[in-house]
Amino acid sequence: MIEATSSDIIINLLIFLISSLLGLELIRHVSRLLHTPLMSLTNAISSVVIVAALIVMAHANNILIVALAAAAIACAATNAIGGFMITERILKMFKQERKK
Repeated sequence: MIEATSSDIIINLLIFLISSLLGLELIRHVSRLLHTPLMSLTNAISSVVIVAALIVMAHANNILIVALAAAAIACAATNAIGGFMITERILKMFKQERKK
């Protein structure tokens, strides 16, 4: 069982907030040519987040932890699905039409 105190939750929320701000700042400075490989990498990271959140949910006994893990799963799934959709759209732009 994972037991979290309120100070643990606050520290984890602060880490999440700081890492989110750093991630946003990093993404803003990446060249547009590198966005497709970067999206593929973020899809992989989202998959890791989903697995980790499922493990946390399985061992949690606090409703707040379960809610945060569910929110993490929803955000990571949205990111992964959106990333795959955008990657597919970009790859279609590079394919040439076949002549019959």
